[in-house]
This record gives sequence, C-alpha cells and structure tokens, in this order.
Amino acid sequence: MPTPFDYPLGWGIWASRVPYERGRCKKMMSARENSVEIRIRGRWIRIPALDVNGKKLIASGKWLRTAKVRSDDMMEKELENPEVYIEKLKGEANDALKADIFTFTQKLPATHPKYPYPMEWESVAAIHLTSFKEWWDGLPQETRKNARRSQKRGVTVRIKEFDDDLIQAIRQVNDESPLRQGMRNGYYGKSYEETKKLYGEFVGRCDFVCAYFGDELIGFLHLIYRGEVASILNLTTKQSHFDKRPANALMAKMVEICEAKGISYISYGLYNYGNKRDHPLRTFKIRNGFSEILMPRYFVPLNGWGRLCMKAKLHRGLIGILPHSVIKIAAGVRSLWYNSAAFMSRCSSTTERPNSHRHMERSIPPAGSNT
Repeated sequence: MPTPFDYPLGWGIWASRVPYERGRCKKMMSARENSVEIRIRGRWIRIPALDVNGKKLIASGKWLRTAKVRSDDMMEKELENPEVYIEKLKGEANDALKADIFTFTQKLPATHPKYPYPMEWESVAAIHLTSFKEWWDGLPQETRKNARRSQKRGVTVRIKEFDDDLIQAIRQVNDESPLRQGMRNGYYGKSYEETKKLYGEFVGRCDFVCAYFGDELIGFLHLIYRGEVASILNLTTKQSHFDKRPANALMAKMVEICEAKGISYISYGLYNYGNKRDHPLRTFKIRNGFSEILMPRYFVPLNGWGRLCMKAKLHRGLIGILPHSVIKIAAGVRSLWYNSAAFMSRCSSTTERPNSHRHMERSIPPAGSNT
C-alpha cells in the first residue's frame, strides 16, 4: 500500500489514489483465493478455481472447457452430491470458472453406474488384491524371474521418509535423462525446492518405495493411499541400472506393503488411453499383474456448446477421436523430434572436447516405467 511520501506532489494525490490501490489489492487477493496451482508435466502453473464444499474445481481446454475436481483421481473419497457442483458451475460459470462440461468418476470398487448423467466407460489399470501369493502366482514367469534377479544383483527396497536426502536422490534419478518414453522429461533439471513441491503434495497419506543399489537410489515408486485403494502416482527408475530390474523389485515390494495395510485395489493410471494401443507402459502394467477395470465416468454438459460438443464426441480429445494408426505415426514423429533435439544438444555440448572423451560417453534412453 503506498504512503504519502510516495507522491511528491502532495497529500491530495495520495488521498485520491488510496481507494484505487485498495480496490486493486482486493482484486489481487480475490484472484489468488479463486485460483489454485496445478502441475503439468512437472511444471506448476496457477489457474482459476471455484471452491465447492471445500474442493477446488478447475477447468482445462481452450475452445471446449472441461471442469473437474482438482486431483480427482487421487481423492480419498468418492465425490458426493455431484448435483451441487453442477448447479454451482451453471450459476457461477460466467463469473468464477468458465466451463462447458463437468466430468467426474466413481471410485473403485463401485463399477456399477450410480447417477443418471451421460456416461462413458473409463479404462482403468488396476490390481484386485486378495493376497501377495495370488498376485505373485498370477504373474508371467519372466516377471517373477526379473524380481528374483533384482534381489540377486544387490537391489534392496524399502520405504523412505520424504526428507532432504530423498529429495536430492530423486533429483539425481530425474536428471539422468532429459527424455522418457520418447517425450520430454518434465522433471528433468528441477531445483531442490521445485522437486520438494512436486513430490510433497500428498505427504501424510503416501509412501515412497525406494530401490537402492548400495547407497545409490536407482528407482522409486510414489504410492498414494485413498482408503481401500492405493494409486501409483509416479514410478521412475534409472536406465543405467536397467539390468538390475529395479521396477520389478519396486512392484513386488509395493504389493507386499499394500497387503499388510489391507488395501483391496491398486490402480496405475489408465489401461487404454483412448484409441492409443500397444504402449510400452501398458505392456509393463500387464506383465506386473494389472488388468482393465471399466469405471463409469460422467460428462455433464453445462450449456448448449457443451451439449453440441458431446454429440460430436469432441469431449474425448484427439486420442479418443483419431484412429490408432494416426496416433502411432504422430507419436513416432514426436519421439523422433525429441530424440533429434537431444542429440543436437549433446553434439553442441561436446564440440570443444577431445574425441577420446566423447567416445567414452553414451546416450541414456528414456526409462519405460515413468508415469
């Protein structure tokens, strides 16, 4: 807030500026209260939000705005009284949060539709956990062999507290390669504070399951607890230690932990991503005991534009509209582009160094188990 000394022409000008400055401060405070930070590919951005029953509603999209509860896939309880959220969005959409469609889903194990709203089946990758032994016996022989191989090669797995040492170790894992799964690694090059913020969101109801080779962290699994459901938010390993199969060791330890906690389901994102098939991450999930469970996801149009877009199936996005062949070509082009950019970056950084030094280096491909 300015003082009279900030205005050399006198107290009159200061007095005339006070109402404007107060109004501006109130608007800034109101905008901050009606906004929330979300992370997209490892970056935090602040977007408008609407508070309803203590939950933050956010909207994404440009020409078609879709609203949902922030971090709805990590909520501890299922969304109650969705009609309250729908009425709030319809009543205040023009002032607080512009949205054309409101979407929400049910929570495992409630696979039977409960509400009369327009609905589509969402393909969720999950394990229905009854016992570690049943899960283990149902795995392919190669997966069980990899888990045993990991132990024989000196990998130890344990739960680690989210402290300074773990944050620094996570940074080293993330900074191994700027690419993962043919895409830019959004967690690459993050500072200590950024890493702490990215992974500290659910502290209090999560575990960090960590794989070590000696004293070196070579992989970690970020597991969020949601009542009788546990959800994998992130699984990342060092490709330089791929031969030790840390991802398989992490999976086995995770199931063991969930059995001890009485967890009924373990979810790991989606099983099918629209019309995209034959994805390496999907193959990894299948080999580790995940199967497809169809969950009701509701799409409630809030206005005429939302109804029109739903009739045209545009709410599904490009992955839900384009055929698999086109998606596969686009993914290949994207991967080629990122790999070429990374190669050119490495070349430019080694121009002045002797050839003997460059020959000793090697590129590190993206890990296949990052979410």
